Amino acid sequence: MLFMVIEQFRDGDPLAVRTRFRERGRMLPDGVTYHASWIDPSRARCFQVMEAADVDALQPWLDAWNDLVEFEVIPVLPSADYWAKLESVTTLVSSNASTFPTGSARRPGEPAP
Repeated sequence: MLFMVIEQFRDGDPLAVRTRFRERGRMLPDGVTYHASWIDPSRARCFQVMEAADVDALQPWLDAWNDLVEFEVIPVLPSADYWAKLESVTTLVSSNASTFPTGSARRPGEPAP
């Protein structure tokens, strides 16, 4: 799974994070992969894309930085995967809709014409 991890530097202090990173590295547990990160300098935030089997796999990493960073972890999908899933749902709904002959049957709860 992919996760967008939003880090808010505690007390707006990125230097403490930089110091620890230089001393200890990223400190990722086995099974967690770092993909990329971006910094919002005006709000002292970092956005990272991480990959792991599930959100629980991130916990040791979150714990290692929790004293310096507040985290928000959001499961995300690559856009192509999202649109493919949406397309399959739309196709399923469209194919189910075609099983109702036009004008002759109503779906449950649908008002009468």
